Amino acid sequence: MMSRKLIDESREGYLENENSPFLISNYGYGKDSVKVMHVVRSGLVHTIKEFEVGTKLKLRSQKDYLEGDNSDIVATDSQKNTVYLLARKHGLKSPEEFGILLCHHFLSKYSHVEEVSIHIEEYPWSRMGFGTGPYKDLHNHAFVFTPTAIRYTDVTQKRTEIKPTVISGLTDLRVLKTTQSAFVNFVNDEYRSLPDQHDRIFSTVVRSSWQYSTVTGVDFDYCWNKVKQCILNNFAGETEKGIFSPSVQNTLYLAEKQVLETIPEISSIDMTMPNKHYFTFDFSKFPKVVNEVELKEETVYVPVDKPAGIIYAQLDRKSDQYVKSKL
Repeated sequence: MMSRKLIDESREGYLENENSPFLISNYGYGKDSVKVMHVVRSGLVHTIKEFEVGTKLKLRSQKDYLEGDNSDIVATDSQKNTVYLLARKHGLKSPEEFGILLCHHFLSKYSHVEEVSIHIEEYPWSRMGFGTGPYKDLHNHAFVFTPTAIRYTDVTQKRTEIKPTVISGLTDLRVLKTTQSAFVNFVNDEYRSLPDQHDRIFSTVVRSSWQYSTVTGVDFDYCWNKVKQCILNNFAGETEKGIFSPSVQNTLYLAEKQVLETIPEISSIDMTMPNKHYFTFDFSKFPKVVNEVELKEETVYVPVDKPAGIIYAQLDRKSDQYVKSKL
């Protein structure tokens, strides 16, 4: 029979073979892509929420891996059923609130679960509307799928932690503007072939995630919509003249800065903006077909997605200790 021992106090309960040169450093299991819809019928007006949920549990022991002993395993099918049962009991409000609820359930229900990780994506359903302007009527029970951006959250909590870690985000927010964007005065050496661009199309697909410093009393729906609004405001500007962008880097930073200025519950935000290029087609080679002078207000662009530049930054709040050290 193999000799076994406890590894150390920080991994109490984790049993390993003392003669083995190997160590399971990370592990866990769960259920992915659990799709759940919650419908509330308040008279004639109905409301829906649809989530895609992933659950992951880390158990105190590793005997399921090391010995084939399944006695501590909460089956992935049971995790799936938990999603539906809690949705029925508590409803679906925001992805963050449901993720926190799932973490609390698994930690309180199963004493041998050491850590819970929940990933949730919300399907972007909007109430169908008819008419225009102030006379637009919203349908009582018909909805349309409007994937302007995909909302998600990752909620993680260890048994030793008082509160969960909540990271929310958005992906696939594709935006484009046809002017008020430039890229000039960058490094000019023997490797450069790109000319200064004083007026260009600016297009990107935004991915952003942010971490909350608290989960108490937070309106997660408001915060998510406010972050998206900050990104769009700093990309587009006001409707008539817009806002000038000297670089993707500057636009990205201004959006992140506005998020931290307006949402105190967010402690950190990161954002990625890959270039989705639109290059002007060279019509000078076809003078008999196209008169460039006559078409000075019009042109044709060639969309080029790959290769693409990618710009990334994370903006954090300075801690009180850091601020004091700089005084």
